[in-house]
Amino acid sequence: MFCWGYAPAFSPIFLFMYSKLFIAVFLWFCITTANAQDASRFKKLVWADEFNYKGLPDSTKWDYEVGFVRNKEPQYYTKARLENARVANGNLIIEAKKENYKDAKFTSASIITLNKKHFKYGKIEVLAKVPKGIGGWPAIWMLGINRTEVKWPNCGEIDILEYIGKDSAAVYGTVHYSDIDGKYGMKGEHPNVGSPYDGFHLYTFEWDKDKMAMYYDSVKYFEFDISKADQNIQKIFRSKFYLLLNLALGREGTLGGRLDENILPLKYEIDYVRVYK
Repeated sequence: MFCWGYAPAFSPIFLFMYSKLFIAVFLWFCITTANAQDASRFKKLVWADEFNYKGLPDSTKWDYEVGFVRNKEPQYYTKARLENARVANGNLIIEAKKENYKDAKFTSASIITLNKKHFKYGKIEVLAKVPKGIGGWPAIWMLGINRTEVKWPNCGEIDILEYIGKDSAAVYGTVHYSDIDGKYGMKGEHPNVGSPYDGFHLYTFEWDKDKMAMYYDSVKYFEFDISKADQNIQKIFRSKFYLLLNLALGREGTLGGRLDENILPLKYEIDYVRVYK
């Protein structure tokens, strides 16, 4: 004799729950497989600096920005100066200091790959520890290699990470560009992720001809759909860029905000930079 009480495997409730479980497992499998396939696109290491040496950053890989470069920021970027950019104990250390130097009150460093190595598509991984303090403004970012030929933002800008001391729980990912009418545009996100300054975290940038995505450890914090942008924006972000690592200082009226001079000296540490195709 059939009895629902003793044959739960055939109950409508059980079948409903089983079907929901099956769908959930199926979706998990599809997402996991898709992520694995997506990650497998970028397996070949094509450029890296592991910073497993001592002294100045490798001159075959890095050059410098010099002087008061942008945003009327107060720091003077120095060139090949150990006090501001050095490799020690397996890390690149970019240090901002309060000191009198070439009519400046503050010094720091910005190292770049322009004319050394240019990038178009792939995955960039940077394991870094950002400094804590009001006015600190470390970044991992990219500019179009035609920066010297065209005015910003026609060259395009990709901010893989900006960390703002006044917003100490957030990481900023942003793109800047000019649209088809030549007007400035930008898109970005700055979600709270906890305490980025508490240790080394992995900042990852994935880029192909259709989209860009940025990750803090395993958390995606920004995505930009190139394929849905206008033709000028597509052209910008389907061109070659160079990489910059810098530690800026803020001032009133900038994203970095007011500088608390008591935080200096300030150290920004990078364990490695790896680029995959």
